Amino acid sequence: MAGLNIVGFGKDDIDNVLAKLSAREVDQLAFGAVQLDGRGTILQYNAAEAGITGRVAKDVIGRNFFRDVAPCTSTPAFKGVFDKGVREGNLNTMFEYTFDHNMAPTKVKIHMKKAIADDSYWIFVKRL
Repeated sequence: MAGLNIVGFGKDDIDNVLAKLSAREVDQLAFGAVQLDGRGTILQYNAAEAGITGRVAKDVIGRNFFRDVAPCTSTPAFKGVFDKGVREGNLNTMFEYTFDHNMAPTKVKIHMKKAIADDSYWIFVKRL
């Protein structure tokens, strides 16, 4: 799809753009993209995120992001923000964080956003 190069990290309309992309196209994004349900179960985990964390999509899909895959995010500053956004139905926030579960500490920028098409949520990850 020619539009992949216009998917910008942190853009306000990123949820609209992603709603039109296939799983294969999401896999080709230049930044990490993890789609979760409201409980934190991983629905989609793209190649860029696998590159950042060293985890493979087939091993993490269906598992809980906060408990099983990235327990370093099970904090008020990360999971607390996610849970509040899910509860209030308006998840859209950006902040810096350090991933360090079973990997070298990696500073990242996080953008959490409610998906437009269904009751799911995106966590976008860009290395700093």
